[in-house]
Amino acid sequence: MANRPALSNAIRVLSMDAVQQANSGHPGAPMGMAEIALALWGSHLKHNPGNPKWADRDRFVLSNGHGSMLIYSLLHLTGYDLTIADLQQFRQLHSRTPGHPEYGYAPGIETTTGPLGQGITNAVGMAMAEKMLAAQFNQPGHAIVDHHTYVFLGDGCLMEGISHEACSLAGTWGLGKLVAFWDDNGISIDGHVEGWFTDDTPKRFEAYGWHVIADVDGHDVDAVNAAITAAKAETGKPTLICCRTVIGKGSPNKQGTHDVHGAALGQAEIEAARVHMEWPHKPFELPPEIYAGWDAKARGAQQEADWSERFAAYRAAHPALAAEFERRMAGELPANWADFKAAAIAKIDAAAQTVATRKASQIALEAYSPALPEFLAGSADLTGSNLTNWSGSKWIDGSGQGNYISYGVREFGMAAIMNGMSLHGGLRPYGGTFLMFSEYARNALRMAALMKINPIFVFTHDSIGLGEDGPTHQPVEQTATLRYIPNMDVWRPCDTTETAVAWSFAVEQQTRPSSLVLSRQNLPFVSREAEQIAAIAKGGYVLREAEGGAAQLILIGTGSEVELALKAQAQLATEGIRARVVSMPSTNVFDRQDRDYQASVLSKGVPRVAIEAGVSDFWRKYVGLEGAVVGMDTFGESAPAPALFKAFGFTVENVVAVAKSVL
Repeated sequence: MANRPALSNAIRVLSMDAVQQANSGHPGAPMGMAEIALALWGSHLKHNPGNPKWADRDRFVLSNGHGSMLIYSLLHLTGYDLTIADLQQFRQLHSRTPGHPEYGYAPGIETTTGPLGQGITNAVGMAMAEKMLAAQFNQPGHAIVDHHTYVFLGDGCLMEGISHEACSLAGTWGLGKLVAFWDDNGISIDGHVEGWFTDDTPKRFEAYGWHVIADVDGHDVDAVNAAITAAKAETGKPTLICCRTVIGKGSPNKQGTHDVHGAALGQAEIEAARVHMEWPHKPFELPPEIYAGWDAKARGAQQEADWSERFAAYRAAHPALAAEFERRMAGELPANWADFKAAAIAKIDAAAQTVATRKASQIALEAYSPALPEFLAGSADLTGSNLTNWSGSKWIDGSGQGNYISYGVREFGMAAIMNGMSLHGGLRPYGGTFLMFSEYARNALRMAALMKINPIFVFTHDSIGLGEDGPTHQPVEQTATLRYIPNMDVWRPCDTTETAVAWSFAVEQQTRPSSLVLSRQNLPFVSREAEQIAAIAKGGYVLREAEGGAAQLILIGTGSEVELALKAQAQLATEGIRARVVSMPSTNVFDRQDRDYQASVLSKGVPRVAIEAGVSDFWRKYVGLEGAVVGMDTFGESAPAPALFKAFGFTVENVVAVAKSVL
């Protein structure tokens, strides 16, 4: 590898110049990790800049995403479609080079990183996906799934609790193709970390069951190369390579200090750095020999061509498996999905079962899963409560065979791992926990929505209806706050049919995650006409029209409160009050319908009452100043569910009284 110092310094100058031009950013990590990047990207990383979505590429994750100019520099230098002009627009509006790496903005960005600890956790999900897909598709003499996942991470990632969740599970799984590089520079924003981070990190990872390579000089390319080679040779454990580095290396007056962590160096220091690094070129100017030294296009094209030749042989030997692999990596549903879905919903509706919607969810899984071999189920230690398993569930074994994961009590880790699996491709993960514990997973849910990916989150025990476990386990504000996440579809179905439609809708999403909010207690089946079943997929629809004339009142319900709305409608009818009942299992989907449809469901000028065992303020946009909400604006209590519903006003009598008050 010719002129290694110059190749490493190319990363440093691009990073410091882009941060300086933006007058914001984090130059320290890119400058300190330049030699680590050179060793990995120059000699080991299997990738093709000409096809960033090649199925068997290695995955690279910059978990310390604040150092984004490191990956932008690498993508530009190795030949991806990311230009100098793009680097010059670092941190500017609508640029391809935002302040943190954003999935979908620039080619070669495998995941959005920035919230520390989630990148390494996404990477664990990617490595788990590789292991499972290899177990499903590789055949004797045909290894078509065979790649590594590499992660750069810093002290901040290791301090975040999610890193413990993910790295512990990675060790249990024996993810031999996961290699993490710890940038051990001893600096965070507040300064030297000795005052708040004195963990024995190598021993911590050894305790997880990782292969640990300690005390590597992160500025010695040969030492890093040797460590990577040793990591790849260890096939039974993930590897942590502990790289000692100087943050901001190349900045003669600021390197090794927190001053270089998260701020531009300043023009005077940049000029001094150029002299120090013997770099004579102007900002954003690189000589041809630097590009030639970094260029990975030819090597990557050849690597993919070699794989394509092997895949052609695989196709000849196993045509059905090859076609299935291509379908799943493309994210396409089976060709017969529409017919299969329609038959499944019709069968579930005809059964007319009165069950909890968590059980209705399991019934839907039983119907859909045989047609969706990409389904990968799991739960955060609550399988028997979430009912995320089905008769075909097989817990994953050490080889990666199976379709069900016990994540342990790791709600945040589970959600971020599912994000990594979704990003990897080939699998469609869904995972369950109690709705209350969506709080632990919250930022991973937000990241799924931000990245426009499509994992399915199953949340059971959705209200005070879970009863005696009390207010610590009774969600009040959670459903509403999930609905407020942009690009998240939240479904709270009222019976088996709505649950089946909710699952099918979630399955069909390509660019949205879904949250399914389900009851612990039994809910009665509601009969519908065929056009009403079709209308469920619009998020809200007229479930029961007023009889005897135009509606004087609209009752809006979701989940367990739809039954209450129907009973209140019947009681109001005995008093000569005509009420329409609207079921709104997904406000997010309903809000995307056109105005005419919305007006056909929520007629203008007709008073409205919303009923949901959750915070009332969410429903104000639907009922307006003239309407009312029967909701929760306090925490719950510990008691049997019927007593709680009565105590908090979820009774026919109270709904009728509130309805009369708005007329």
